[in-house]
Amino acid sequence: MTEPKVAELTVQELKQLVREVVLQTLLEVMGDPDEGLELREDFAAELQRSLAEVEAGEETIPAQEVAKRLGLTW
Repeated sequence: MTEPKVAELTVQELKQLVREVVLQTLLEVMGDPDEGLELREDFAAELQRSLAEVEAGEETIPAQEVAKRLGLTW
């Protein structure tokens, strides 16, 4: 079976094809490279502790301040 040519597609089929190509490209460019990987237990525990502190209203350091302390441009 031969592949249909673009000229043979209906407008709906062409729109669907474009949607699929754009979505695939966006996922490739902006997708999460760590998707499917598991966190180490110690790191997961640290994240949980940090989230609990935030929920308890403990003071946090703004990202801009952390960047400044590390000499990074934010």
